[in-house]
Amino acid sequence: MRIFDVTKLSLRMFKAHTMRTLLTILGMSVGISAIMFLVSFGYGLQRTLLEKITTSDALASVDVSIGKEGGQEKLDQSAIDTLKTLPNVTEVVPVLEVPGQGKFPTLNLDLNVVSSQQSFLKGEGLKVVAGRLFDKDEDSGLVISEGVAKIFNIPHDQLIGQTVSLTLFPVSETPGKTVTYTPPASYKIVGIVAGESNSVYTSLSSLDNFPLISYSKVKVKGTSAGIIDPLRILIEEKGFVVSSISETIDQANKVFRAVQIMLMIFGMIALVVSAIGMFNTMTITLLERTEEIGIMKAIGASRSNISVMFVMESTLMGFLGASGGIILGYLGGEIINFLINIIAVRFGGSAVDLFYSPLWFIGIIIAFGALVGFATGVFPARKAAKIDALDALRYK
Repeated sequence: MRIFDVTKLSLRMFKAHTMRTLLTILGMSVGISAIMFLVSFGYGLQRTLLEKITTSDALASVDVSIGKEGGQEKLDQSAIDTLKTLPNVTEVVPVLEVPGQGKFPTLNLDLNVVSSQQSFLKGEGLKVVAGRLFDKDEDSGLVISEGVAKIFNIPHDQLIGQTVSLTLFPVSETPGKTVTYTPPASYKIVGIVAGESNSVYTSLSSLDNFPLISYSKVKVKGTSAGIIDPLRILIEEKGFVVSSISETIDQANKVFRAVQIMLMIFGMIALVVSAIGMFNTMTITLLERTEEIGIMKAIGASRSNISVMFVMESTLMGFLGASGGIILGYLGGEIINFLINIIAVRFGGSAVDLFYSPLWFIGIIIAFGALVGFATGVFPARKAAKIDALDALRYK
């Protein structure tokens, strides 16, 4: 028999038993949609979390500090010059972090004052929620965190442009002695970034004549995220302590990988039930078509023709079930995400996308559905191929 004829006979199931076939496909779709829904939820949570805590600049950067036994004692200009000589380093940004006090128009606040360059704010992965970051040569610009902004309980746009005076309390070279430093000029709030800490960010160049002993840390930016590990080794060999957000990302990815596997296992339970239903359908089809198989063999159909017919039917049902499952899983995720965002916005949160499905994952699901369909059809196909033509013609 020609492959065209075998295919045409395989498609007869949609005409002969339309409702049963559609229900079998729907059962398969439900199992696939469970996998699609649960794993997409895991991917969505992973992507949402990583977008909240990092940027591409942050992944290509490391934080360098002192504290290693027998290592460097200070992070001064000499240490910065040493770090600049390392291969694959594109930028070295010093960061000064000291306690301070801010005098706002309506009240005074104890603050954590972070002074650096604009590139540090980008490399730190800070998300701007209102206004902007201070410009490269803008000494009077001040960026505050949402934690500071919430204290005033006024809209963010009303804070932008307000004037703030800072007083800093740097570390003294003499133990027990308190040192204060007041920048020569006041600041103007230009932006608000995400974060619950009482932190403000200023330009390091605005601190003229600051009594610097050592920077708090140095942000070292590499050419790409791929060179961070070898760069870390080189910096540690110089006697510094190195940390990076990529460590946190790696740990988070491992946790989410385990979560995704667990969610997939739960989805597989529904898929197994669907596969049993499909196997049952194919077995019933075999019994109903026994006489037809005998006629086909009597007119010259080979065993392989019979096997291909059954396997093609089950594979097609698996493929259609997987395609339907993708649609059901996607729609289910969108509906749940919409309802969650309504609740989140109502309680003062922000809308997020909790479901995400990579294209490669969708492709794997469709192929997996077709494979399950193929597997459920193998046994009935082999059994159908072994049926004796005379016994089949006498079958009632």
